[in-house]
Amino acid sequence: MGKDNKKDDQLEEFRTDDRGKEMTTNHGVKVSEDEFSLKAGERGPTLMEDFHFREKMTHFDHERIPERIVHARGFAAHGDFQVYESMKEYTKAGFLQDPSKKTPVFVRFSTVAGSKGSAEAVRDARGFATKFYTEEGNYDLVGNNIPVFFIQDALKFPDLVHAVKPEPHNEMPQAASAHDTFWDFIANNQESAHMVMWTMSDRAIPRSFRMMEGFGVHTFRFVNEKGEGHFVKFHWKPVLGTHSLVWDEAQKINGKDPDFHRGDLYESIEEGNYPEYELGVQIVKEGDEFNFDFDLLDPTKLWPEEDIPVKLIGKLTLNRNVDNVFAETEQAAFHPGNVVPGIDFTNDPLLQGRLFSYTDTQLIRLGGPNFHELPINRPVCPFHNNQRDGYSRMTINKGPVSYHKNSLAKNTPAPVEEEKGGYVHYQEKVDGRKVRARSDSFKDHFSQATLFWNSMSNAEKNHIKEAFSFELGKVESESVKQQVIDMYANVSLELAQDVAENIGVRIPETGGSDVTKSSPALSQENTKKKPNTRKVAVLLTEGFDGKEVNSILKDLEGKGVAPEIISDKLGKVKGADGSELKADHTYLTGESILFDAIYAVGSNNPSEKVQKDALYFIQEAFSHFKPIGATHDGEKWINEANIAGAPGVVVGKDAKEFVKDFVEAISEHRHWNRSLV
Repeated sequence: MGKDNKKDDQLEEFRTDDRGKEMTTNHGVKVSEDEFSLKAGERGPTLMEDFHFREKMTHFDHERIPERIVHARGFAAHGDFQVYESMKEYTKAGFLQDPSKKTPVFVRFSTVAGSKGSAEAVRDARGFATKFYTEEGNYDLVGNNIPVFFIQDALKFPDLVHAVKPEPHNEMPQAASAHDTFWDFIANNQESAHMVMWTMSDRAIPRSFRMMEGFGVHTFRFVNEKGEGHFVKFHWKPVLGTHSLVWDEAQKINGKDPDFHRGDLYESIEEGNYPEYELGVQIVKEGDEFNFDFDLLDPTKLWPEEDIPVKLIGKLTLNRNVDNVFAETEQAAFHPGNVVPGIDFTNDPLLQGRLFSYTDTQLIRLGGPNFHELPINRPVCPFHNNQRDGYSRMTINKGPVSYHKNSLAKNTPAPVEEEKGGYVHYQEKVDGRKVRARSDSFKDHFSQATLFWNSMSNAEKNHIKEAFSFELGKVESESVKQQVIDMYANVSLELAQDVAENIGVRIPETGGSDVTKSSPALSQENTKKKPNTRKVAVLLTEGFDGKEVNSILKDLEGKGVAPEIISDKLGKVKGADGSELKADHTYLTGESILFDAIYAVGSNNPSEKVQKDALYFIQEAFSHFKPIGATHDGEKWINEANIAGAPGVVVGKDAKEFVKDFVEAISEHRHWNRSLV
């Protein structure tokens, strides 16, 4: 379904399908031979004049462009955005005015630290970059799935990335922060305290891109027609709720299916289960800038939703996969400086630095200043200026004039007045000495880290402790370990003491925080819980109760659940009544870690190998706190696994009642209270 949705496709004129076509060179000359290079005799040397060979080989030699230094591992999709109501009161941005109008978008998700070839289910922040193709030009909302960042000033960004990347003396570890240089950086740059709490939480191992929040991170500015400004933070709220993997599961997925997240996104769109996100904004009047116990411009701080509510203003729907990953996903050039009238910047020092670095990055990655002309980056509105030439220039400019001001072209292209849509920067008064300094209001590094800790459920707190213990357990320097523990004693003495005991360093006796405030919106315990698109592994073999099982599967699908059959072999599996189901996976190709829930059906006489495989499948899912259902002979496996009666385990019952209870268990995502059983 996803591929057939070509409506409002701004790239359609650039798409091509080579199937059934005659072969030509890149310049359109038909090729008569593509098996053998041109030689002087059958056994002679290849000739320089073989233009087809040279073109083909040269293009191959240059197929790869430098991967992004950060966010190298990414996957993307097309879609559209539609605002719920006019935001005219706050901004004159055209795409935020008309609820009946759809704006085409392109969204790229990514991990941050790993290379392009790394696995996807690693512990890391995730990129959530959105390009809006508006009639006023492209607007890029380039954010992450975490609302804050490690550093306050862009000058520190190279240091952060150098620290988290593989250590240069051995190029290890890949796509992981569990090593000395990263934690040495954290201990000695304590503004990172808040962000690290997020990366050590479940937020850093999302279940899927479809179940992941997005944030603009920085404080931006809305500007309306009257020239009035408001501070604004952007949020993407997934309609399916915000859900995560567990660490053991994530590590296994990286080995079994390193493309887990991209596969989930691609398949969902192909099946018509289009991912949806609501755009939310937090808005603060300029006169209220200093009414908070944190600085609105500090990128290591969030705005608590209980204090500054999130207003949901529109919906993003991803409904079409890319046709070519390189041409679209890899050549996409995002830039926080790509804004439209009505959206402007603030003096956030991290944002200010990004406004320079993104252009600089694209110049080296995409071979020059014309990356905006690549189909994926071209605006849908016309663009005219006096910029010329450079690598990969596609526009063919007519006429002799390429400068401003001029008389030969009647001073065109001409600047546009603000009233007619010209972009005018917000007139903020700026007054001060030139200094290399940071405001005192940026110096509190621990209060919001404690706020985050206070907001977590008991299960989430345990996961954070385990994450710190794992990461610091990989650090070799005893000094670095101790520095980090002493640092986090300022956030939570309980956290620091428990982790210190786990990693064998001195346990701090003093510390803690007097911050008692919490923000329920930060806990995934309070997210939306729906069964929609949840993948359920159905374990069955020959001789299953066909009539009732088929009825249950149909009812599960009716609730939005996606069952997939696991059996001992692929192909048709016959029930006792002669009905048939098609096995999607075997125990070799389908793992419990790749599913959200398990439905054990069994059969009356499974082989010893099937019995062993099914039992392992169920026990592993149980250890990952997943919902498990069982009917018929599948109940024997539940009893053998000794998990009957545990939270989230649904057995027997009338078929309708079973479906109802099982769907409720699936909606919960995980059953953390099992750890108390």
